[in-house]
Amino acid sequence: MQKQIQETTAYLQDKGFENPEIGIILGTGLGQLIDEIEVVTAISYNHIPNFPTATVEFHKGKLIYGILGGKKVVVMQGRFHLYEGYTLQDVTYPVRIMHSLGINTLLVSNASGAINLNYKKGELMLIGDHINLQGGSPLAFKGVEKLGSRFTDMSAPYDTKINAVITKIAKENNITLHKGVYASVVGPQLETRAEYRYLSIIGADAVGMSTVPEIIVANHLGIPVAAVSVLTDECDPEHLKPVNIDEIIAMAAKAEPDMITLFKTLIQSL
Repeated sequence: MQKQIQETTAYLQDKGFENPEIGIILGTGLGQLIDEIEVVTAISYNHIPNFPTATVEFHKGKLIYGILGGKKVVVMQGRFHLYEGYTLQDVTYPVRIMHSLGINTLLVSNASGAINLNYKKGELMLIGDHINLQGGSPLAFKGVEKLGSRFTDMSAPYDTKINAVITKIAKENNITLHKGVYASVVGPQLETRAEYRYLSIIGADAVGMSTVPEIIVANHLGIPVAAVSVLTDECDPEHLKPVNIDEIIAMAAKAEPDMITLFKTLIQSL
């Protein structure tokens, strides 16, 4: 993997990805942040050596380099998931590349379902902790110790200082921002009533199909990281209705401006 990372990094540096400070991963239906960026260069994933290719129709599949809030940023417009048939190493390869390019902070967004029934769709949740239900680890491969500590500490996977700043920004802008536990499952099927009950029992406030692998690798590499969920549906097992993916995407787009305010203001303050 070291050789692949070097090859990919060299390619991107040659294309103008020069010393980015902040990495950003945009989740399902969350692409409006790109409109706020002074784009210097953008490259489709399928042109980048060793990069996976996004296969989900509402994930654009571009790596973007530019200026946001006065900082150099590298942005994943579209991420990868286990349910696309990729390995956990594939899913997290971009985080290793962003680290190799030089980022010192990683911001992650996702669309998720609200398990905590006090949280409503269209609101945001700052992730304070997570539960990995994806059945594996992106660090479980031979030679991982050459890239970072094999036994990575996860007692505080989300940076408390960054989370405090995000919380302050939300209050100043009258943005409803819950803080909670995110459970990451494989998907792509949605959960059954029994599974939603189970997730609630074990302490999850929201559920999705991403994010946790990237957070684990960020911690493995020593990158401070924060993550915000856009809550796109309410997962009440007693009043469960069939999920409409188009409605989820529409709800993500509706709630995204608040997330953009949080990220943009945070980046200006870093």
